[in-house]
Amino acid sequence: MSLLQSVLLGLLQGLTEFLPVSSSGHLAIVKNIFHIEMESGLLFDVLLHLGTLAAIVAVYYRDIWEMLCETVFLLRDLCHNLFVWMSGRGRENGYRRLVNSSYRKLILLLLVSAVPTGLIGMALSKLIEQASDILLVPGIGLIVTAVLLFVADHTAAGDKTPKNTSWLNAVWIGASQGVAALPGLSRSGTTITACLLCGFDRKYAVKFSFLMSIPAVLGAAVLECRDAAALSVPTAELGVYAAGILTAALVGYVCIRTMLVLVRQKKFTVFAVYCLLAGMLTTLAGALQMKL
Repeated sequence: MSLLQSVLLGLLQGLTEFLPVSSSGHLAIVKNIFHIEMESGLLFDVLLHLGTLAAIVAVYYRDIWEMLCETVFLLRDLCHNLFVWMSGRGRENGYRRLVNSSYRKLILLLLVSAVPTGLIGMALSKLIEQASDILLVPGIGLIVTAVLLFVADHTAAGDKTPKNTSWLNAVWIGASQGVAALPGLSRSGTTITACLLCGFDRKYAVKFSFLMSIPAVLGAAVLECRDAAALSVPTAELGVYAAGILTAALVGYVCIRTMLVLVRQKKFTVFAVYCLLAGMLTTLAGALQMKL
């Protein structure tokens, strides 16, 4: 893989991970068109996702810091309650309320959403890897993404915040993120649409969508890097990989800021039209590819 190819893939990842046009779909299309081969398989894709993960941390660092602090306090209160229960002195000492703030509720909601994401992701892992080599799959996925974006733009604004978000909402949104791992389905577009259909406030929908990608990306990185020792990545290509990751991080930061404005102003239609046209062309190319 050349430096130019790495930067191009990083640019695509940064643009398409947060703009609702499917990063996996575009990466699959570009690799098919330009015949980009990498010995490390999905490893570079995961590294690009870690680059965009850095962009999420940069935008939501205050929320992430508060969540980290509340996680420590939550574990402290949980240990206190376990000690009280085991000592049999619950009436004397009293139990501490575990979910006593919006951030604690948000932490638990993200954990609940990660369960269906992980289960579906593991179940579809082989299919996802094989589907990336077939143009027909990302083409169909882009068309489905277009439909979801039209739905998002025509969904009435909700008022849900972490306080009144149900656990079932988290399961449903987590499942949508798991399915969105298929090439062509936009992760952000799918999950934001799912959030809006659950009645989320639009700003909260964007935040929840991007924050819930953190455990999903980290989980994928752990699973992929388990076999990293067996991969032969030439030392000379480390700089090439780094260039792609840095590009993905910088472009991703700009795109998150852009998404916050687009969702509030209901301006997904232009992306829906783009995904529909790109999906139709890609599906046609994929059909021709299968005949040859």
